[in-house]
Amino acid sequence: MCCLCFTHWLQYQYFIIPIVKKTRILYLGNMLSQKGFTPTAIEQLGPLLQEEGYEVKYASNRINKISRLLDMLGVVMKYRSTVNVVLIDTYSTTAFYFAWLAAFICRRLGLPNIPVLHGGNLPHRMDGSPKLSATLFGNSLTNIAVSPYLQEELLRRSYKATLIPNSINIAEYPFEERQQVQPNLLWVRSFHKIYNPQMALEVLKQLLPKYPQAKLTMVGPDKDGSLQQCKDLASQLGIADSVQFTGQLPKTEWTALAEDHDIFINTSTIDNMPFSIIEAMALGMIVVSTNVGGIPKLVNDVNGVLVNSNDVVAMTNAIENLLSSNTTRYSTSARNTAEEYDWQNVKSSWINLLDSITA
Repeated sequence: MCCLCFTHWLQYQYFIIPIVKKTRILYLGNMLSQKGFTPTAIEQLGPLLQEEGYEVKYASNRINKISRLLDMLGVVMKYRSTVNVVLIDTYSTTAFYFAWLAAFICRRLGLPNIPVLHGGNLPHRMDGSPKLSATLFGNSLTNIAVSPYLQEELLRRSYKATLIPNSINIAEYPFEERQQVQPNLLWVRSFHKIYNPQMALEVLKQLLPKYPQAKLTMVGPDKDGSLQQCKDLASQLGIADSVQFTGQLPKTEWTALAEDHDIFINTSTIDNMPFSIIEAMALGMIVVSTNVGGIPKLVNDVNGVLVNSNDVVAMTNAIENLLSSNTTRYSTSARNTAEEYDWQNVKSSWINLLDSITA
């Protein structure tokens, strides 16, 4: 008799050995990093859940939006009898409608679904599409907020909200204490208007007269033509020799690149709780960011510096203050903050939630 059969026999005969069944998950989101896009939550969280013993099915990695949507809906139908719950990455633009349709199909099939909210502009979407939001967030098993900011916005609208933050593997980020920083700036995001990449160039332009050795490295893929606009702007401002555009880089490459940079700048006009800031903090970089969305719940005056959105002067002044200060406290506090988001500290929240589904 094999071990598994023996275990089942003992459970049947004596009821003394419980057999724990792991929740089977279908995870819907954009899996496009192999097609030149920035990795998203599904590509980071999914494998971590698999490492904890959960069976995870995925969709979708198709480039075309309509094809991707149809693939997601088709996969829901395919696995409707074999999974226990559907996780749905939820953003505020086109992906919101993908999430709504996927959740609608789940409800029709009696399949529990959990939206995982990421988009910093989701509060605006909730107000702009109240009926769709009510059916999506009001009929789910729960709604995962990856930041206190989105948790508060959900609760304010009387939706269920479970706070489980974005997580990283802290061991993958070697800490380097920055005691006296140099004007070496790093920017890591997709080139899109909501992330306001032009602001980074304008800040560099302001720094160069006083710090002619200043440099800016911008890492990320193009999303809406902003990359070429930034290259053109760098030439117009006369700072092209001080800027490097790398395109998208794997995490291992841009984190290695961070060794030559001290200050991480984030210029978003809309945001939630970006992985890139948490990662920069884990590396010990000094974060200077705009104070939009959920970022003030992550960055504060102990572990970084916040400025108003699109305020080039304020960000320039903040960087100049750092260049003339001992920044050890920022660096060590940033690392301490990042450690709170280590998977080893976050995973229990996911395990408790997922195991309760099949309890």
